[in-house]
Amino acid sequence: MLPRLRALPAFLLILFLTACSQSQTLQGIFQKANPHEEYERRLRQARLDETALGRDWLRAADQALRDSLTVSLPFQESGFFPADRAVAVGYRYLVRTGEAIHVSLTLAPGTEAPRVFLDAFELRPDQQAAPRLLASADTAALSFRYVAEDSRQHVLRVQPELLRAGRYTVRIQREPSLGFPVKGKNDVAVGSFWGVARDGGARRHEGIDIFAKRGTPAVAVTNGYITRVNETKLGGRVVWLADAEHGQHIYYAHLDKQLVQPGQQVRTGDTLGLVGNTGNARTTPPHLHFGVYRSGQGAVDPFPFVRHADVLPPAPRTMPSRLGQWVRAREPRVGLRHSPTTKATSFTTATRSTPLLVLGATADWLRVQLPAGGTGFVAAKAVLTAAPLRREALPNSADLYALPSPNAPALDTLAARTSVAVIGEFGGYRLVRKPNGRVGWLAPVAS
Repeated sequence: MLPRLRALPAFLLILFLTACSQSQTLQGIFQKANPHEEYERRLRQARLDETALGRDWLRAADQALRDSLTVSLPFQESGFFPADRAVAVGYRYLVRTGEAIHVSLTLAPGTEAPRVFLDAFELRPDQQAAPRLLASADTAALSFRYVAEDSRQHVLRVQPELLRAGRYTVRIQREPSLGFPVKGKNDVAVGSFWGVARDGGARRHEGIDIFAKRGTPAVAVTNGYITRVNETKLGGRVVWLADAEHGQHIYYAHLDKQLVQPGQQVRTGDTLGLVGNTGNARTTPPHLHFGVYRSGQGAVDPFPFVRHADVLPPAPRTMPSRLGQWVRAREPRVGLRHSPTTKATSFTTATRSTPLLVLGATADWLRVQLPAGGTGFVAAKAVLTAAPLRREALPNSADLYALPSPNAPALDTLAARTSVAVIGEFGGYRLVRKPNGRVGWLAPVAS
């Protein structure tokens, strides 16, 4: 219940949430709309974008893309959606051409099932250009997988529907987009990588070399058809496989034997030839030279296409004890960072009396929100649960506000002599907890 919180017509909100809680698929009502866009359309149709809460939800969606937090893959975080405010989080990460990115979100057991929107975007080199949507999902299927077409920065936005609280865990992992080209081997067998100097520096290695015994099957890494089977001075006995689905050609070189014909259709795992050392590899141990050539790009590093899938980092040790709690710094000041790593520089600091709301947790870091609204990471060991600074009995009646701002909506009115626990201070406002557990902000006392 949110008395006076956003001046939202109750019947309008109930109608909107009822309509949006019905089963939704990625197609939605309009085939071209993703789930987030469809929810936004319904919000505007219900004129909720004219309310403070609706505007906050739309603003949070945009801000999550502009002010995204930088993470390294693989990434796993447990998070919290507060019901009394509109929130969204953006995770920015670097991808390499050919990697498959697997995104998934699970709700904590016992959590009321809010509708959650997942959207992955590619950031353009031109910072003024709008991010390009890559993949979307919502509660109907909180998981998707896509292949990176270019080495770029991507952003995953996670946003719940209005007025729904919940705990969740989000995971972002890299996976191979192709099978491995040598039967019984994996990326540990790669002995020479992309870009290594060849012929005294006259050229660069446009592929990877996978070492295996002579006669080991070289197999199709994807479904496709054979375009060339021939012999060249450099590559020796070679096979070219067309991967029409992804607009790329796969190159197998130094084969001892070729076991396919031009025009032949093959499926993933079919044997194309046998590993050898023909061509300019006659003086080296048997190996497969493996290359990927993409339309419009030429040769690209094939290693991200076939490297092993990420192993997720350890689950957060603080989950679920601190999610949704207010914490404070152990020391006089603590730095907030845009990335959960000690190498990242602090963009702002919080004092020992500043309350920080925990919205996410990794194994060693907490994602916290400042009273003014900004978010960042702090080391979990640098903060402690916010035991009260002191206890007070209010001399006069006072309004309890949602935020430390003169324009914030009032949550409640506290009677004179109400006993409260002061759990933090910011900008002259006091964050207090009532005897019934409700938390809010008291305005500065007039002098």
